[in-house]
Amino acid sequence: MSMEKAYIPYGAYWSSPFCRWQGSLSQLNSLELAARVAKRALADRQIAPGALDSLVLGFTVPQLHGFYGPPWVAAMLGAPEISGAAMAQACATSARVISSAALEVEIGQRACVLALCCDRTSNGPHLYFPDPSGTGGMGVAENPVWDNFNRDPHAGQPMIQTAENVAREAGIGRADQEEMTLLRCRQYQDALANDRAFQRRYMVAVEIPKGKKGSVTIDADEGVFPTTADGLAKLKPVLDGGTLTYGTQTFPADGNAGMVLCTRDNAERLSRDPKITIRLASYGEGRVKKAFMPMAVVPAARQALDRAGIGIGDCRAIKTHNPFAVNDVYFCRTLGVDPERVNRYGSPLVSGHPQGPTGLRATIELIEELVLAGGGYGLFTGCAAGDTGMALVVKVE
Repeated sequence: MSMEKAYIPYGAYWSSPFCRWQGSLSQLNSLELAARVAKRALADRQIAPGALDSLVLGFTVPQLHGFYGPPWVAAMLGAPEISGAAMAQACATSARVISSAALEVEIGQRACVLALCCDRTSNGPHLYFPDPSGTGGMGVAENPVWDNFNRDPHAGQPMIQTAENVAREAGIGRADQEEMTLLRCRQYQDALANDRAFQRRYMVAVEIPKGKKGSVTIDADEGVFPTTADGLAKLKPVLDGGTLTYGTQTFPADGNAGMVLCTRDNAERLSRDPKITIRLASYGEGRVKKAFMPMAVVPAARQALDRAGIGIGDCRAIKTHNPFAVNDVYFCRTLGVDPERVNRYGSPLVSGHPQGPTGLRATIELIEELVLAGGGYGLFTGCAAGDTGMALVVKVE
């Protein structure tokens, strides 16, 4: 179904910088950090925490005290009277959180919901599942990040193999992937022009404690690698006989992002510019055949577009979650989209992948791109573990 009643106040969204694995955010509890960033972001936007009547929290990597999730985070950001749901859907977590918050508004259950996503892929827990019947009474251990990257229990293959499978079946060669990567890197540089003017439209600096009394400010992405054609050509494939290299895939990262979804009246009241109207028009999801995860961006996008009553040609801006360059090559070829139209001002392929907030930041960038373009429809789509994907359509007027 299309959605008619869920709005996003202009400017009522933000993202922290994304920092590389084992970088500046690697020692901070992602829930505590997300609450701290949200509290500052709301204050900067003159939105009182008391204006919120619910919270939808998304994260995929367990954190200390995560059992208390939404009520704990709500209390830390200054809204101790509210609570909500905690959600995890791998790399589709953001799209699920946004759509769930919007649906609460759509059906009249809530009037103003904070969608908040965070993750710290660095220094995640090492889980142990006891099994007294196991050999020697030993249980099973799991690293939630690396073990899940490296094996889908249903498909029996690592995520990178799913990208190789798509590359092989769709005839996407190494040169195609490197060409797409270089384009995405150039587009990210556009977000850094004029002293990062585009990123400053939504990015919130993070204060990191340093020593007993000091602190350091992180105000820009950390871990983005300089990329050249010659540099990409020198890299060896990650898998024997494969086409993917470390240069044509993203990297694990840490960060958070937030967005307010509410009724139209609240959106006008909370907006930085009430002349700009932003509506979540629809969402979609899809699943493809086993071990072909990057293909899922297409059925998810098609469902979201169908529900919004538009076609891909009606979209003035398109953003993707692209953990592999293969994703964007496949998406653009299948839907007949010029790659230059997709992921202007950057994408997760370049800025990093903290899982939970990845899609939320991409959606924020989508909105800002539409504002600069004078409005219109925008599409976000991305793949997720288990050969699935989710998509969102927004309309800016």
